[in-house]
Amino acid sequence: MSKRAFDKIKAGLENAIAISEGKVDPECYRVHVPEEIDVKAIRKQLRLTQQAFSDRYGFSLARLRDWEQGRSRPDSAARAYLKVISQEHEAVERALRAA
Repeated sequence: MSKRAFDKIKAGLENAIAISEGKVDPECYRVHVPEEIDVKAIRKQLRLTQQAFSDRYGFSLARLRDWEQGRSRPDSAARAYLKVISQEHEAVERALRAA
């Protein structure tokens, strides 16, 4: 690996750490919303039925089935929400219980 490549990787990691610690102005970076998300895999990872998943996270059962069966796909806001559910489902559940 060249010194230049190493320096770029190091700078990227340092930026990621600063962002995660809240030390960077949010205007300086962009959040990535995945283009594709495997809704069924997220639900299965949490060991929930379609009904339980839709009830817990506020999706209609019909919409969830459409996503899982490929008849439609989540919009960007739903994909972002689903990504958070997949990574931090306990935080989402705490926030929803508190609402």
